Amino acid sequence: MPRPASGPAGTPPGGPRPDATGVVLAVHGGAGTALRRGDTDARTEKAYRDGLAAALRAGRKVLREGGGSVSAVEAAVRALEDDPLFNAGKGAVFNEDAGHELDASIMRGSDRAAGAVAGVRSVRNPVSAARLVMERTPHVLLAGEGADRFAERNGLAPVTQDYFWTQARWDSLMKAKERARRSGGKAVGGSGPGEAALGTVGAVAVDRGHGLAAATSTGGMTNKMVGRVGDSPLVGAGTYAQDGTVAVSATGAGEAFIRSAATATLAHLIEFGGKDVVAAAHEVVGKRLTGLGGKGGVIALDPRGVLSAPFSSEGMLHGFLTDDGRIVTRVFPDESPGHR
Repeated sequence: MPRPASGPAGTPPGGPRPDATGVVLAVHGGAGTALRRGDTDARTEKAYRDGLAAALRAGRKVLREGGGSVSAVEAAVRALEDDPLFNAGKGAVFNEDAGHELDASIMRGSDRAAGAVAGVRSVRNPVSAARLVMERTPHVLLAGEGADRFAERNGLAPVTQDYFWTQARWDSLMKAKERARRSGGKAVGGSGPGEAALGTVGAVAVDRGHGLAAATSTGGMTNKMVGRVGDSPLVGAGTYAQDGTVAVSATGAGEAFIRSAATATLAHLIEFGGKDVVAAAHEVVGKRLTGLGGKGGVIALDPRGVLSAPFSSEGMLHGFLTDDGRIVTRVFPDESPGHR
C-alpha cells in the first residue's frame, strides 16, 4: 500500500490541489469540446447537470443500502448509458458505416478482477455485460458477436441498433463526413459545443469497507473505423482499480491512453512512485498523455476520498458525491480546479 499522502489536501505545498475531498463516488460524462457559458442556454445546462446528478443518485442509493463499490459504479454508469445526452448506450455515436459499436469495462479493487466487452452491437447496458464477464467467465475481455451472445445468454435482453439512434449523433456523423469530404481525409470525432468529441462515461467509488471500483463505457468516436476499439474496455488504459491505491476512469483520445497505459501508470505512480493521487493524475494527464499528442481527462479517487479530475481538453463533464450526501456537478471548464 502507498504511504499516506502529506498535508490535509494530500498534495505538497504549491502543487495541484484536489477537486474535492470526502468523496465516495464520482462520475464523468466525457471530455472533449466544452459547454461554454456564453452559448449554453439554461435548458441545456440543466439537462447535463441533471444527467450527471441522476447517475450520482443511482450510485448513492447502492452505497446507502450497504452495497459495494462495484455495484455503485455499475449503477452510475448504467444511468449515463440510458441518458441520450452522453456517448454511451442510448445516444452513442455512429461509426463510419452508420452503425454503433460499444465498449465498456469494470474493475474491482480488492483482487483486481475485471471484465470488459468491446464492439458490442445489441447490448443496451454494456457496463452490465462487462460485469458479467468479470463474474461469470475466466476471461477479462469478450468482443463482437461473441460478447453480444454471451450477454443475451446471461439475461441481458438484446436491443436493435435503432435503440441507440439519436438525431444529434446522426447530425454529428453527417458533419464529420462533410469535413472529410472537404479535406480529402478522414474526420473523426465531433466538433460543436456539447458534442463531447472524445466522449465516454465512467464512475469511480469507495465503499464502507474502503473497497475501490471503477467502470467506463463508450460509443467511441464519431465516424470511427468499423472494428476500432479505444481505451475504455482495456484494463490499465481506460479503467483501473486497486484497493489501498486508486480507482480511475479515463476519457479522451483513446489511442494515446492505450499507448501510455494511462490508468495503470497513474496507479503505479502512487504505489511505486510515492505520489499522491493528485500529483499522479496531473502527471499522467498534463505530461505523459500530452507528450503523446493525447487530450482528455480522468477521474481518480483514492481510498481516503480524495478526488482528482484533471483534463487537458476544452472541457470534461463530471460530478461527485461526498460522504455526507452532497452532490456536485461541473459542466463548465471554469468550475473545475483540475483544468490545466
